Amino acid sequence: MASHVACTLFTLHFILFSYLCTITCGAFYEEVTEAIAIKRIEKTTHLHFYFHDIVSGKNPTAIRIAGPDNYAFGNTMMADDPLTEGLEISSKPVGKAQGLYAFASQNDFCLLMVMNFAFTEGKYNGSSISILGRNQIMNDVREMPIVGGSGLFRLAHGYALAHTVWFGEQGDATVEYNVYVSHY
Repeated sequence: MASHVACTLFTLHFILFSYLCTITCGAFYEEVTEAIAIKRIEKTTHLHFYFHDIVSGKNPTAIRIAGPDNYAFGNTMMADDPLTEGLEISSKPVGKAQGLYAFASQNDFCLLMVMNFAFTEGKYNGSSISILGRNQIMNDVREMPIVGGSGLFRLAHGYALAHTVWFGEQGDATVEYNVYVSHY
């Protein structure tokens, strides 16, 4: 009798444990209930800063990592560009633009931007946003999507407007960014 009870308890324990483990451990995805999502309020933040891309001189902030030696299709650059509060590169630093951009069109000057803007100043210190999109550099104002972020910008989405304010003979550039990012 005792062995029958023990066997039954073991069977029930095994069935229940297997069922619970399937629910908590074996699920490929889990639905988030709306009650949890309602507790967070989405807000939109406007960021304004300048991006300084320096490809010339002894200390460039962007270097060619693949492709031809000119600004042509396939040329790929890796960047660690300063972001500043003001137009001048000597103005207050607010972060870094880290990632790559590549000439992705055979017919016009169009870049593929894969870039993280990592902020190092103020409320957003330690947070970042990620841009992945097309940058038609000959247009006066370009729009690129924000596809994510980290820190205070976790689950971010939005768009960045880029406007080139200066372009040097050797390829250096200063770009004004107005970024509208929605986050929780």
